[in-house]
Amino acid sequence: MSAVVTDAIAAVERQLKDIVQTLYNLIVQAYDHHGSKTQDAMKREVQVLIQNLVRLSNTAPSVLVDIPPEVTNYVESSRNPDIYTREFVELVQRTNQMLKGREEAYRFLQEQIAWQLSSAVPELRGDVAKVVEATGGKVPT
Repeated sequence: MSAVVTDAIAAVERQLKDIVQTLYNLIVQAYDHHGSKTQDAMKREVQVLIQNLVRLSNTAPSVLVDIPPEVTNYVESSRNPDIYTREFVELVQRTNQMLKGREEAYRFLQEQIAWQLSSAVPELRGDVAKVVEATGGKVPT
């Protein structure tokens, strides 16, 4: 990632943290009833919140992050994106294991066919060896 993109992402993260902190301050002040002082403090916090939101809306378009629609749908249905990532990684691992087993089975089949063909038709042994080597297999002995 370029330095400009990294700086923009860091700025957006800081602004999001500021917004969360401001919201937290508003919640705390909403439960702290001290008359006009509390109202003035809440007005200031709301103004700070609006300023932070405006700053975020100005900064965010400079950050181009491609989020897969599946993740967006996952989050919109109130689910944790970390769980999506974990499930996706587990799915990829299972698929890799299945494909590795399939590859090994095909490699074994290739070796068996090559061995059977070389045994049945000895004059093709050289051609069979060339084909097996060209496809990355081991020449049966």
